[in-house]
Amino acid sequence: MHEQPENASNSTRGANSSEMVIEGADLAARRAGLFAVALSSFLTAFLISSLNVALPVLQKEFQLNAILLGWVPMASLLASAMFVVPLGRISDIYGRRRIFMYGMIIFTASSLLCSLSGSVTSLIPFMVIQGIGGAMIFSTGIAIVTALYPADQRGRVLGMSVAAVYFGLSSGPFFGGLLTGYFGWRSVFLVILPLGLIIILAVSLRLKQDWKDAGGERFDFLGSIIYSLSLFLVVYGFSSLPSLRGFSLLGAGILTGVVFFLWESRIEMPILHVSLLKVNRIFAFSNLAALIHYSATSAVTFLLSLYLQTIRGLTPQQAGMILVCQPFIQAVLTPFAGRLSDKIEPRIVASIGMGLTGVGLLLLSLLTSHTSFPMILGNLSLLGLGFAFFASPNMNAIMSSLEKRFYGVGSGILATARMVGQAFSMGFTVLVFSLYLGRVQMTPDLYPLFLKSAKILFLFFAILCCGSIAASLARGNVRPS
Repeated sequence: MHEQPENASNSTRGANSSEMVIEGADLAARRAGLFAVALSSFLTAFLISSLNVALPVLQKEFQLNAILLGWVPMASLLASAMFVVPLGRISDIYGRRRIFMYGMIIFTASSLLCSLSGSVTSLIPFMVIQGIGGAMIFSTGIAIVTALYPADQRGRVLGMSVAAVYFGLSSGPFFGGLLTGYFGWRSVFLVILPLGLIIILAVSLRLKQDWKDAGGERFDFLGSIIYSLSLFLVVYGFSSLPSLRGFSLLGAGILTGVVFFLWESRIEMPILHVSLLKVNRIFAFSNLAALIHYSATSAVTFLLSLYLQTIRGLTPQQAGMILVCQPFIQAVLTPFAGRLSDKIEPRIVASIGMGLTGVGLLLLSLLTSHTSFPMILGNLSLLGLGFAFFASPNMNAIMSSLEKRFYGVGSGILATARMVGQAFSMGFTVLVFSLYLGRVQMTPDLYPLFLKSAKILFLFFAILCCGSIAASLARGNVRPS
C-alpha cells in the first residue's frame, strides 16, 4: 500500500472537475497533453544547456567575473525554486492547464526580453521573470501527464517526458554552440519563440480539460511568502559564503524555514501538506534523493563548458559537440529506465543509476589540463547512463505514491527539489570560486586555480551521491510486496 497523508482521503473537493480524469481523457487529449509537456520540458532544458555553452562568450561581452557569471543561470533557478510550490498549489485550486498556459506565455515572452538585454543588470531580472514562467510549467506539466494516463502506463510516459528533457540537454550544447558561434548568445533565447508558440497553440486547441482537484479551497498567501523568503535567504546566503553576511542570511533562511513548517502544520489548507513528508515515506525520501542528486550534478555542464573553452581552448561549437554525449545517452536510455521501473521497484533502478553517477563524478575529479578527449567522453557517457537510470524511476515513485488531489503539489515539490538542488549545485560552485578565484575576471594565469576548483567540486559532488543512494534505498517499495 502507498503511504498517504492522514488527511489525504478526507477531502472530496474538486470532484466536479476531475473525478473521471483518466477514464474520460480521450486519445487526442492525451497525446496533446504529452506533446505539450514533453516539448516544454525540451525547451527549458535546451535553454539551460545552450546557455551554459554561451556563458564564456557572454562573459567576454559583458566583462563578468566568474561569480557574477554564475548568477546568470542561478537567477532563473532561484526564481523557479521560490515560486514552484505556491504555483503548484494555485494550479490545484484554479486549474493546471490554465497555469501551464500562462507559464508558457511568460517563458516565451521573457526569452525575447533576455535576447534584447544590453547588460547583465537587465539580463538577470529578465532571467528571474523567465524563472517564474518556468515554475508555472514545472509545477503543472508532470501533474497533467500523471492525470491523463493510468498507473500502468505512468512509468512509460513519465520516461518519455524525462527523455524530452535529456533531448533538450543533448541538443543544447551542439545547437547552442552553433547558434552562439554564428549568431551570438542572443540567438539562444530567440530560438525559443517559435517552439513556445507551438506549445501554446497545441494546448489551447487540443487540451480542453482543466484539472482543479482542490477547487474551492483557500490559497495560503502568508505561507507562500514565508516559503519564498526562506528559499531566497538560504540560496542567496549560501552563495555569499564564507562572508559574515552569507552566514547571517543562511541562518535567517533556516529560521524562516522552521517558521514555515510550523505554520503549515497548523493551518487547514496549506500550500505544502507537511503530512506528505511526515507520513508518506516514499514521497519524502524520493524527493530527498532528487534534491541531493541535482545538487551533485547540475553544475557539471557549467564547469566542463568553462574547462573546454578556457583551459583546452575549444570553440563553443567544439565544446558543444563533446558535451552533447552525456544528455544524448540519457535521452536514449531514459524511456527504457522508465518502463523498467514499471516492472522493477523504482528504488532499485534509481539507486543503481545514482551509483553510476557517483563513479562518473569521481573520475572527473581526476581531470587535468591534458586529459584525453576520449576519456572525457567516456566519463560523460557514464554520467548519462547514471542519470537515465535515476531520473524517471525516481519520478515514477514520487507520483505513484500520491492521490490525485495532490498531483499539483507533488509535482511542485518535485520541481522544487530539482530547482533547489540545481541552485545549491551552482551555489557550491560560486562558493568554491570565491575561495580560490575571487571576484576577478578569469585570465590565463588563473586557469590552474580554476582547474583545482573544478576538481574539488567534482570530488565533493561524488561524495554527495552517496547520500542520494542512501535516501533512494531508504524510501521502501512503491508496490505491495
